[in-house]
Amino acid sequence: MFESKQFLYASSSEALNQLKKKGYELDFNLLQNRILDNPQDFKIIYIFRYEGESNPEDSSTVYGIECLSSEERGVFVMGNPAYDVSNASNLLYLLEIEGRKNNKRGIII
Repeated sequence: MFESKQFLYASSSEALNQLKKKGYELDFNLLQNRILDNPQDFKIIYIFRYEGESNPEDSSTVYGIECLSSEERGVFVMGNPAYDVSNASNLLYLLEIEGRKNNKRGIII
């Protein structure tokens, strides 16, 4: 369910551009019902976290996600988890936590 890879980018838009080059083309923010309906079919491959330079509340998380059943790749961008209460955001956060439990090597973010 979870594999971690670390890359440092200056911004979330740069991370999105690099993920697109790696084949992560779907926007799962628009297709979040697929994640909600079948969470067991998705694996978080990349996680990038960003905080605003002047305000830590201006944070975002970019997920690089693979669909195990179709081998499709895409991204999901979540704002500050304290303010982003969508069901898909909550589910991805839970998948991330579950991935940490199952990852014996530890997570690199």
